[in-house]
Amino acid sequence: MDLKFKKPKTNRIYQHVVDQIQKAILDGRLKTGDMLPPEMKLKDMFETSRGTIREALRVLEQKGLIDIKIGVGGGAVVKSVGTEKIVESLDLLIQTQKVTYDHLAEFREGVEGLVAALAAERAKKADIESLKKIVDCAGDVLETEDLDSETFVRLDTELHIALAEIAGNPIYLANLRMVHERILNAYEQFSLRRKSVLEENYQDLCRIVEAIENGESDQAQALAQNHVRRFNLYMKEEHRKK
Repeated sequence: MDLKFKKPKTNRIYQHVVDQIQKAILDGRLKTGDMLPPEMKLKDMFETSRGTIREALRVLEQKGLIDIKIGVGGGAVVKSVGTEKIVESLDLLIQTQKVTYDHLAEFREGVEGLVAALAAERAKKADIESLKKIVDCAGDVLETEDLDSETFVRLDTELHIALAEIAGNPIYLANLRMVHERILNAYEQFSLRRKSVLEENYQDLCRIVEAIENGESDQAQALAQNHVRRFNLYMKEEHRKK
């Protein structure tokens, strides 16, 4: 591993350490699974204090770029750069209650419509089969005598995430994971588990998948947007009843 770091300058020295190690990770000089040099070695490489190195490593850990392992054989290990921190930050925004139903609907209409359109353009045969399997399972749930709404909602979430994966954009995927896996479940008022509502949801999903299978990107986008718009109205009506 050929690492050459510059001596930090000015105030907030730890930030310069963070910036240089982060750059080494992002440009590939440090790869997933690589162990950073020990603290004392980093201290000498950066010509700074051990306290500064520790502060920089804490920041890098908070950013999700490294894992710090304690004990014999421990140290700072480079992580795979993923989307978890994006999800976490957006989740905190929701928890501050600065997001309304209309904010959520506006965001979802734009993103989920575009994701559906991209899925229609990019889906392969195996992708279509996977989507159909999810929809079939959702249909089976609706036909059971004791309706398991939790399972249906889980399958609904699974399908939306699958569409984002097919679209192939990790930013869309991170945002839709946050929306479906955290936000919608966090809304206590989101109790749209009646069979009639779930059946309407199911029909929407069937039409969206059909449009994607046929490569009809405009139709898939319109269907996804209408689906989001209608269910946002349902959510607001449920909220007014409480």
